[in-house]
Amino acid sequence: MPLQRPTVDIIVGSTRPGRNAEAVAHWAAAIAAARYDALFELVDTADYDLPLLDEPLSALATARVGLEYRQPHTKAWSDRIAGDDGFVVVTPEYDFRHSGVAEELDRLPAPGMERQGGGVRTVGQLRHVMAELQVATVVPEVSLQRLTDFENYTDFKPAEARAGQSDAMLDKLVAWSVARMTVRAGV
Repeated sequence: MPLQRPTVDIIVGSTRPGRNAEAVAHWAAAIAAARYDALFELVDTADYDLPLLDEPLSALATARVGLEYRQPHTKAWSDRIAGDDGFVVVTPEYDFRHSGVAEELDRLPAPGMERQGGGVRTVGQLRHVMAELQVATVVPEVSLQRLTDFENYTDFKPAEARAGQSDAMLDKLVAWSVARMTVRAGV
């Protein structure tokens, strides 16, 4: 039985006022929309009103001890991404580090798209976090620079080469997402 196309979310990984991640995520979603090898959807974490640390345990600890989330917004977020086969995290680099992630991303393939100083530190740190969550990270990622990809440091105007880099990243992501679907289906 042939597998269906994988479902891949492009996640806006920032809820900060004035964030640039939203514009980057919409750009990435437009590139992904031209593809036919996966079902892509834009997901904005701001739509889930996820306050920091309002569950008794961390997402990872909650899953490991088999507990359920208590907060409706956390349950809604968990349910939203539970069926994904992969995701792209559009994350900023805040003070030389990434923003938070959740256990629901467990064992999903993921690259990253980041901005500011290219997000090199962010991607390195995020790979460590993802490894603990058993997420298969993929390369290449798309590294955006404030000097070349943001006019006046705020208006997203990506360099022409970024679209090709995004497609190369999505090629790898889709391949890993299909592999995950195959494993999950027992094929």
